[in-house]
Amino acid sequence: MKHIFLALLLTPFILHAQSDPQATPAAKQLHQRLYKLMQRGIMFGHQDDLAYGVGWKYEHGRSDVRSVCGDGPAVYGWDLGHLELGRSHNLDSVPFDSLRSYIRTVYESGGINTLSWHGNNPATGGSAWDTSLAVTAILPGGSSSATYTAWLDKLADFMLSLKAGDGTLIPVIFRPFHEHTGSWFWWGQHQCTSMEFRTLWQYTVNYLQIQKHVHNLLFAYSAADFNNEKDYLERWPGDDFVDIIGFDLYQSGSAANYQHLLRERLHVLQEIAAAHGMIPALTETGLERIPEASWWTQTLLPVLQNYKLSYVLVWRNGRPDHYYAPYPGQASAEDFKKFHANEHTLFLEEAKSIKDKAESPTLKAESIKQKVKS
Repeated sequence: MKHIFLALLLTPFILHAQSDPQATPAAKQLHQRLYKLMQRGIMFGHQDDLAYGVGWKYEHGRSDVRSVCGDGPAVYGWDLGHLELGRSHNLDSVPFDSLRSYIRTVYESGGINTLSWHGNNPATGGSAWDTSLAVTAILPGGSSSATYTAWLDKLADFMLSLKAGDGTLIPVIFRPFHEHTGSWFWWGQHQCTSMEFRTLWQYTVNYLQIQKHVHNLLFAYSAADFNNEKDYLERWPGDDFVDIIGFDLYQSGSAANYQHLLRERLHVLQEIAAAHGMIPALTETGLERIPEASWWTQTLLPVLQNYKLSYVLVWRNGRPDHYYAPYPGQASAEDFKKFHANEHTLFLEEAKSIKDKAESPTLKAESIKQKVKS
């Protein structure tokens, strides 16, 4: 039975066409590259890896991950919170000018960038965690729709400013409205109806692609808690508006409970990915301060290696009391080296050896046609 299960894991699924029919060549290559890399292993990602770590900030070329295992992450997470306000720094104090530079460095070194957006509440001006009702107000015709549209203009300008040395628009994974099945953000489950959330997602994608001509994005749909496929897809905006699916899950109790939830949700995610032709990922996870010395190979890896995923991303190393990747001398550092060396994980050096010009995956027949969005 084990051999049959592993064979199924290695069978390529039929990949849906990209959400953007006018995607740039580099964005198309990224979509196909994600698919191809997934056949080789699971990429490791880390939030804000190049910007700061435990005991340091803004030191050129430094990375806690690289300091431990001699290799960088394959995926780098960043956040756009406060870009909508016109600030010079994001909500984690990273200058946006530096963020552009980091994104370019990652792209030109063969890594992959993913952007989340902890945008403020556009109806009240409060933080992303201000759960006052906002979605109804920012949809077309709403009292705060002009504010939200102006925020999207700033977002579009930033995305279009991401350029490599040769002028190529850098493709990035954009992950808006994450953890929407929870209720701790203004776009959460108790803050809007399913129809309102779907409308918000579709409006955002259409505005960026059609009105602002932003074509270097892959869109990631990332949930929090869910029990089954019905829960996960309750607010699904449609296959033509998503490229990557995932969820966020952190260990907050025992390792056994975390592994149980992770297995259940990865199983659901993998089935949905196959049915809809989406690239699956564990978009956020981790154990704060990683006090378990063998957490990487005894807790995380035994679950991940049984699933076919594009990447797993752990959160940022923000403070000595708030970090999710090891640093030299940290309790799990030696175990992390084993995690890095494992055949199921991909870090930067191995990931970049697989050329961007991946073989074209099979597309669903109905998706080959250019879709027209209203």
